[in-house]
Amino acid sequence: MQRQRVLGGLILLGAILIAAVLILLRSEPEEKPQEELVPLVQAEKLEIRSGNLMVTGAGTVRAREELTLAAEVAGKLVYVNPDLREGQRIARGATLFRIDTSDYRNAVQTAQADVASQSISVLQAKEEVALAKAELDRFQQRGVSGGNAYASVDSNDYAAQILPPDALARKAGMNAPQGKQNIATNGLATREPQLESARAGLRRAQANLSNAQTSLQRTVVRAPFSGIVRTEDIALGSYVQPGQALGSMVATADYEAVIPLSEKEAALIPQLFRAGSGNRIEASVYSDYGGIRYRWAAYVDRVNGLLNPQTRTIDVFLRIPNPIGGGTPAAVADNSGKSATASSAPPLFVGSFVDAEITGQALDEYAILPLAALRAGNQVWLVKDGKLHIVTVDIYQRTDKMALISTKGLGPKPVAITGTLKVATEGLQVRIVEPRATAKSSNASKAKAKTESKATPAK
Repeated sequence: MQRQRVLGGLILLGAILIAAVLILLRSEPEEKPQEELVPLVQAEKLEIRSGNLMVTGAGTVRAREELTLAAEVAGKLVYVNPDLREGQRIARGATLFRIDTSDYRNAVQTAQADVASQSISVLQAKEEVALAKAELDRFQQRGVSGGNAYASVDSNDYAAQILPPDALARKAGMNAPQGKQNIATNGLATREPQLESARAGLRRAQANLSNAQTSLQRTVVRAPFSGIVRTEDIALGSYVQPGQALGSMVATADYEAVIPLSEKEAALIPQLFRAGSGNRIEASVYSDYGGIRYRWAAYVDRVNGLLNPQTRTIDVFLRIPNPIGGGTPAAVADNSGKSATASSAPPLFVGSFVDAEITGQALDEYAILPLAALRAGNQVWLVKDGKLHIVTVDIYQRTDKMALISTKGLGPKPVAITGTLKVATEGLQVRIVEPRATAKSSNASKAKAKTESKATPAK
């Protein structure tokens, strides 16, 4: 037992001696300089442009002219154009439908007969006027010659019907100077009113003939413009009434797009409220189809002078000529590698949602800023010589992807931070993340160099 205690004490003493030797022989730790943590940031070079601002917006395409097809006269449909179906195109002047003309041809013939009869009545009235005037002239000549103009007038003579009564004649003869008599006549003496009545009857008959001919022409309904049938409700053999809606057509010569702009955006187009008065403001509309973006030329047709009560915006109406065949490829958005041509462009569809660009005011220069680089308070974080600089800019226009800003304070070849930072202070040192494409190419070149060095035989 005593022996074990001595042995344990010796072992403990040896361990203490070894520990003391290790402590005495240890080396001092190497001092390293403190590393400064410089944050990595994502950044992007800003594009500087000059010229006219392109004020962007979005809206809906609608028909500029739309017609409701209706019959103007009643009757049975005896012909309906086979192309008068929803979605079909109709050429200008094409016959859409015809109504039975039997009753209307008979009405024209009846009106023609009435015109002929009234024409005879007018001729007869003219002859009676000529006879009445001639007979009245003979009695006037008798009175001037000094004789009694009424002496040879018999009560059964036609002249007795157009001359005043005997008492009036005697009175006129007594009061008249010797050698001259005044022959007074009533209003029907020359048969002029009867002639006017006959002429009025002829005009009435001619008007009835014109109405009958117009009704006959209205039995054939033609397309007033080239367009697309939007709706149709018509069948061969059905009976239609005047004013009955049978379908609708949309004119395809021009469409229009309604683009709402804010007051600030509208102010970037100086001639906006003078558009249409010999001052054309050019514009473009864009629509995607099959992964390809197409463009149609347009111009500002008019501007609504009233604010939209719901959105408090100004509605700008863009007129789009030739929307059916005027599209051209603007950009390829798919990965098929197919190249689009103007012949493959689709028509612009009514009701489609489009993007628009309107030519605005001209500027010496402005910058295109990614929306990710725009900070609160219209601030932009720039990287200059590895340090962060905070600049407040003026925004001309802002979209969902970018903002058009002034170049004041940006300097030459500005680089803006698009990523996030926990703390951003003026003069903070930052490092820009190497783009992925550059990093991949750098890694590939390093791997290639390493492979070539391994493949080189030792001398």
